[in-house]
Amino acid sequence: MTDPETLRTIAPSLPDDKELVLRVIPMPGDTNGNGDIFGGWVMAQVDLAGSVLPARLSQGRVATVAVKEFIFKQPVRVGDILSFFASVTRVGNTSITVDVEVFAERMSLQGQHIKVTDATLTYVAIDEHGHSRAISKKA
Repeated sequence: MTDPETLRTIAPSLPDDKELVLRVIPMPGDTNGNGDIFGGWVMAQVDLAGSVLPARLSQGRVATVAVKEFIFKQPVRVGDILSFFASVTRVGNTSITVDVEVFAERMSLQGQHIKVTDATLTYVAIDEHGHSRAISKKA
């Protein structure tokens, strides 16, 4: 049986204004003491997902420099199919800001997606020495 809070957060559809950049299934080794997926594991996956578009736009390496906001809306459970959607919100001279939304498809709710978290992250383009570099205007 699905709890009322989960039913209130079922997304009518997945975002069509963002790009699917990662899909992953958390495993038992990723759990915390409560049996849910450890928040730090989710944060690491969001960081990976968030870096996809900046790396593409900057045509090279990027490093995370800021996490402005990270909101956990629902727990993530073992076996959920997590879909990570990203969109670029700002491109500066050396940095790119990205919004990431994460949706879970629960085993008990096949075909329905629940928004479990979202975050805003900023990445800086870096060169082979780890120094910031300009983002090409062609990007």
